[in-house]
Amino acid sequence: MTDQMLQWQTERFRELEVEDDGWVVTVRPEQVVEIAFDGLQRSTRYPGGLALRFARVLRYRDDKTAAEADTIDTVRSLAV
Repeated sequence: MTDQMLQWQTERFRELEVEDDGWVVTVRPEQVVEIAFDGLQRSTRYPGGLALRFARVLRYRDDKTAAEADTIDTVRSLAV
C-alpha cells in the first residue's frame, strides 16, 4: 500500500471516528470496504466470533452504502 493510501485511510477513518480508547478506534459504519480472505475460523477472541485468515483490503467501495454491504451474519454463513 502506498503512503498516499495510508494517509487517505487515516484521514478517512478519523473523520468517521466516534471513540478512541487508545487501543480500539470505533467509527460510524459508513465506509464500505471489500475484504479478501483465504479462510474463516471460529474465534472467542473477537466480538463477531470469527477470524478472517490472511485478510486484506481489496478496495474501498464508494459505489455502495453501508446498507448494501454484507453483514456479519453473511460472513458467519460461510463458516460451515
